[in-house]
Amino acid sequence: MGRRKLKIQRLETMKARQATYSKRKTRIVKKAKEISVLCDVDVALLMFSPTDKPTLFVGQEKGLSAVLERLSKLPFEEREESSPQDASDNPLKLYEEQLRELRERLAEKSKILSDWKDPNNVEDLAQLNLMEEHLIASLGGIRKKKGQFAMELQTRERGAEMDLQ
Repeated sequence: MGRRKLKIQRLETMKARQATYSKRKTRIVKKAKEISVLCDVDVALLMFSPTDKPTLFVGQEKGLSAVLERLSKLPFEEREESSPQDASDNPLKLYEEQLRELRERLAEKSKILSDWKDPNNVEDLAQLNLMEEHLIASLGGIRKKKGQFAMELQTRERGAEMDLQ
């Protein structure tokens, strides 16, 4: 039984889009990993599922920020050469806007990380509340894991006592 050739166009139903995305996502990430390893090249792959869940793959040893920084240092013409052929669909302004947006998001995430390193410098009550909620949720997870370990330890101890009898 052969495969059916799909016409490349947007799938109409969300269910079909999600199913197709799920099937193809692992294959494209695998291909990105293969080219990264085989050719020793920097690869950054960012995809958002139809349900807006992000998937990020960054090849080899460099982080996403290093790859993005390297891209941002290239002249626009060189960046354009590696982009899709339909440049008429992706004008310069679109790229500049996307790059600006990514830089803003990166700066925002960097600030959040620096807040975690030194919470005394945070002056925003909403940010402190968010950090507190995250810590409470993390503490709950740690307590749950601790309880699981304690149960496993008790089970092992009972098993060892029974073996001795």
